[in-house]
Amino acid sequence: MKKYLLVILRIVIAFLFIISAVAKMYPSPYFAITTFEVKQLYVLGFSESFAPYFSRTLIGLELALGLLILQPHFLKRIVIPATILMLLVFTIHLTIDTIQNGGTSGNCGCFGSLLPMTPIEAIIKNVVAVLLLVYLSRLLKHSRDRKNFWILTTVTFAAILSVFMLAPIRPQSAATSTITQETLEAEVAVSTGDAPAPIQSAYAQYFPNIDKGKKIVALFAPGCEHCRDTAKELTELKSKDPNFPEIRIIFMDEEADLIPEFFEFAGAEYPYQIVDILGFWKILDDTKDTPGVVYLWNGNIIKDWDGINERHFVAEELIELLDKPYSEISK
Repeated sequence: MKKYLLVILRIVIAFLFIISAVAKMYPSPYFAITTFEVKQLYVLGFSESFAPYFSRTLIGLELALGLLILQPHFLKRIVIPATILMLLVFTIHLTIDTIQNGGTSGNCGCFGSLLPMTPIEAIIKNVVAVLLLVYLSRLLKHSRDRKNFWILTTVTFAAILSVFMLAPIRPQSAATSTITQETLEAEVAVSTGDAPAPIQSAYAQYFPNIDKGKKIVALFAPGCEHCRDTAKELTELKSKDPNFPEIRIIFMDEEADLIPEFFEFAGAEYPYQIVDILGFWKILDDTKDTPGVVYLWNGNIIKDWDGINERHFVAEELIELLDKPYSEISK
């Protein structure tokens, strides 16, 4: 019975770590890892130059620990303690995040976008995993470790290298202005007459005349179902109102081959630009998510929407704003 229990515990723990590593590379390695960097590492203060190396090494270590739990070399002395240490570091970080921001919403990134998990759920998962590892260590108390150190180093380096090969680090594109809530408020504050004073927006580098009059800028991923639904909704609004603002789209460079299919679903084609994944997140802002919709007036951000939760795009809100003079909006 003890023998079977040992095998079951090792398989369960290995599965948790392997699926965690694989999930961070879903649906495609470069996209998922870059998103993980933007959403999880940048907010911790990691630089753009260091984050790509840290993220791939971290995922590689997760994968390696999952594999090493299944082998007998230095299992008690190195593998189990290292696994517990990694879980404790993650748990401390999640606990701090929960205290500061609350842990009942958002995705902690433990299983990427494959299995979204709140910080509190992740803490519970980590605590259970640590208890299982401690129990596994006690069951192995009287057994002897095999001591082929090359097994550990080979598996670890192979796992890390495989992640770097699946998601090669790409050269960084030119810096793109990030639009924050502070700039939004500052831009809308200045006005001339009953329209905001013209300014240059961060979108001017992508579309000519985007800062003249009223415009809609949408930030979409071609394969995103919610983005497609939002694009279709914008098309319906435009078909009902001949004075509806011109629509421009910035696409994430992920599954760009699906753009024709995207426009077919939307019911219309619009001028667009394709931006690499990291640049796209800079434009959208790393605290936001797709689909993104921005209402511009003379380059000023009057209102923006993002994601599928409380800040999701609401057509009625846009229609109401389009009908209002600026003097009412800026009050």
